[in-house]
Amino acid sequence: MNKKGLTPAKAPEAKKSSTTELAVGQPGELLEFLLASLAGRSRNSVKSILARGQVSVDGRTVTKYDHPLQPGQRVHVSWAKVIGERENELVGLTILHEDDDVIVVHKEAGLLSIATAQEKDLTAYRQLMEHVRRSDPRARIFILHRLDRDTSGVMMFAKSERVQQQLQNDWQDAVQERTYVALVEGAVRNPEGTVKSWLKENKAMMMYSSQKPDDGQLAITHYKALKTSKDYSLLEVRLETGRKNQIRVHMKDIGHPVVGDKKYGSRSGAIGRLGLHAHVLAFRHPRSGEVMRFESKVPPVFMRVFKPE
Repeated sequence: MNKKGLTPAKAPEAKKSSTTELAVGQPGELLEFLLASLAGRSRNSVKSILARGQVSVDGRTVTKYDHPLQPGQRVHVSWAKVIGERENELVGLTILHEDDDVIVVHKEAGLLSIATAQEKDLTAYRQLMEHVRRSDPRARIFILHRLDRDTSGVMMFAKSERVQQQLQNDWQDAVQERTYVALVEGAVRNPEGTVKSWLKENKAMMMYSSQKPDDGQLAITHYKALKTSKDYSLLEVRLETGRKNQIRVHMKDIGHPVVGDKKYGSRSGAIGRLGLHAHVLAFRHPRSGEVMRFESKVPPVFMRVFKPE
């Protein structure tokens, strides 16, 4: 079993075959299964294999990182060059909307929003920069907010520094709705509630809560239970503020860490990924003033921990 909670099958010895067959041993998601199974291949390499349509599950081609897997399924990886392969295909990203001012995308779990000093991996930012420069070599994109690498869902980028500043300066009013879905450990006692604290970061880059007013950045999180069992709860989470790791810290604070979040106390790797998804983003368009709403469906793997009644 690897660190993501998956038990990969051993890949057969490489002979002359152009296809590798893998057996699924435990529930999880396709990208993490492939990373564990295809030893020696980098994360970027495996993402590219998926994006090029070289992977099939039970005979059906799959390109989504978060495609759910169940025990007994067969995954085939084709090493032959894919006919019609597109060099410019986005990896782990789907553009939901694009105009002269903003780009709205769905980001899959496993993809960095933007590179950090420690990690120079493939990122949403870099791919979208390349995307806009295909039509205008001088074009740029600008960060408005981030999603953690292992969080999937809706996010938005600006296409000019002016729009970036306008939206960031007016973020509380511009963003009409920002809702997440979180799969957490245990059954929450209260069907809904609010968590308020001041967030700080320690030397180990861990965020933590302080109850002392103004001792850090104010963070307010509202949650409502959508589904519960004795082992798990599926929560709708609405952010009143948007701080680093806010949901993950606040879920730990109430004793229900996000599934798969070992950094903040999770002991469960039941779904093979972090149980956090940016479900809805609604904002007032910086030019037209029109309220635009984008929704990314809840990953099916989030529901698989709830047994049929």
